[in-house]
Amino acid sequence: MVAIVEGDGEVQALPVLLRRLSAWKTPQSTVKFETPIRVRRDRFVNRDDEFRRHVLLAAAKCRDDGWILILLDADDDCPAIFGAQLLERARGVARHRRISVVLANREYEAWFIAAALSLNGCRGFFATSGAVDPELPRNAKGWIEDRMSSRSYGEMTDQSAFSARMDLEQAYARSRSFRKLCTEWVRQTDASGSCGVAPPGRPTSPTD
Repeated sequence: MVAIVEGDGEVQALPVLLRRLSAWKTPQSTVKFETPIRVRRDRFVNRDDEFRRHVLLAAAKCRDDGWILILLDADDDCPAIFGAQLLERARGVARHRRISVVLANREYEAWFIAAALSLNGCRGFFATSGAVDPELPRNAKGWIEDRMSSRSYGEMTDQSAFSARMDLEQAYARSRSFRKLCTEWVRQTDASGSCGVAPPGRPTSPTD
């Protein structure tokens, strides 16, 4: 599978998270991860030539039996509406590939907030309560940084470490967008483990 992501941190962190997700949700499957393709969100979303170029690159890298995961931060966009729009556009570019769109609501770091209590002590992070709605803070990165005891939060330095440590079940229980990632993973992954991808099935919706 090939992922399209918007940050340098996600290039390193997402494969860490997906390998853990694979071991948790589909332990009998084998999935080959290509290095994620990093895009600039505004240019990828707003320029048709950039969108087409990167989706076609992902389609070429994942080959016939692979699939494409587009993972972006929702920011202030509605994940359901914006995700559906992106999925329709991507299918128009690469109809010969299976494609998933997941929008982290509002940022990738919201998944860390969902599993905050499991991250206590990791790289100087401490949270006294896990009661906050993980998809409410507009600046999820800032929420994390405010709880770093002696240093600032850095995507390149901390995102992979948090992805390796976070409690996946906590995140699944508390974050709808993380559940969407899990749902797409299970749908697209061959439960038999024979080739690491699932046969084409019914179209999926960003709100499933």
